[in-house]
Order: sequence, then C-alpha cells, then structure tokens
Amino acid sequence: MSETNKPDNVLPFTFEDIVKQNENRIYYQMMKLGIHDPHREFYSEGLLAMWHAYQKYEPNKGPLATYFNFMIRNRLIDKIRKETRTSEVNQQFIQAKKIMLEDGNRHGLTKMPLIAPKELEVTDIYYWQEIRSHLTDKQWLWVQAYVIEGMTIKEIAEREGMSMEAVKSWGKEARKKLRERLVQM
Repeated sequence: MSETNKPDNVLPFTFEDIVKQNENRIYYQMMKLGIHDPHREFYSEGLLAMWHAYQKYEPNKGPLATYFNFMIRNRLIDKIRKETRTSEVNQQFIQAKKIMLEDGNRHGLTKMPLIAPKELEVTDIYYWQEIRSHLTDKQWLWVQAYVIEGMTIKEIAEREGMSMEAVKSWGKEARKKLRERLVQM
C-alpha cells in the first residue's frame, strides 16, 4: 500500500511512542481526580483509554492531546463510579450479614432463641399477665414466637397463615408498647 492510499486515521507513530510522549497525562488526570493508585489499577485503565483513543482518533476532528485527556479522564471517572458502587453493595451485604448474625436469635451460625422456654417460667405470673394485658393477641403471639421461641418472621407468618408484613407490624407495635412499659416502671 503506497503512502497516497494510506487511510486518514492511521498515525505515523507506534503506540509505544505515543505512551512515552503522553504517559504523564494519565498521572495528571489521576492527580486531578485525587486518585491514589498503589496497585496501578487506575494507571492501567488510563493506558487502556489511551489505546482506545489512539485506535479511534480522527485527525480532522481535533488535536490528539485533547482527545487523550478527554478519554483518560472519563475512563478514570467511570472506574471510580464502578468501584464506589461495588463498595456500597459490599457494605450493604456485610451490614445485612452482621445484623443477621447479631440480632440476638443466633449464636455464630446456629439459630438460638433469645430466652430458653424453660427460663421463661417465672414465678411472678402477675408480671407476665401485666405485660400481656398491654398487648393485643397478635402482639403477644409475636412475643412468644419471635422473642421466646426464636422463630423467624417468615416461620411465624407461615405458621399463622399471615403475610410477613403483618407479622413485622405486630412486632413493631409490641416493641413500642414494651418500651413504653419499661419507661413507666
């Protein structure tokens, strides 16, 4: 192929030459965005952006340096966003696992009731009658099943033939009344 038949988008430099001349653009964009890159992941992303810019560059649309800056900056921002989303999802997962493991109904990975049923047999029957008198039948059912027996919301809902939202509502109201009762004592 002769020089006159050469396509417009082929540059006279190799990519290695381009990297040597423009590598500092990656570092500049990383510095400008406040990126600390101990594992050189962002640097690699910048190189990849430079490669794509090198491949897609059209000289009649503007200077190559401007195109490099644009591509590198946007690629680094995309990576920051992706890592932020990943971090948020991981934090939500960790928080959910932590709540599940520390909700009082589990010991390690084994499900345990908060109070063993035999420990509940308190000699002060009047105390429990007093507590129960402040709760509806559904709220008392939640106290027995969730707090005393250590059942899950799903298990209670299935046993009672109710929705999980209904069972959660019983628990919410029971906790509210029990808190009020404790404040009065």
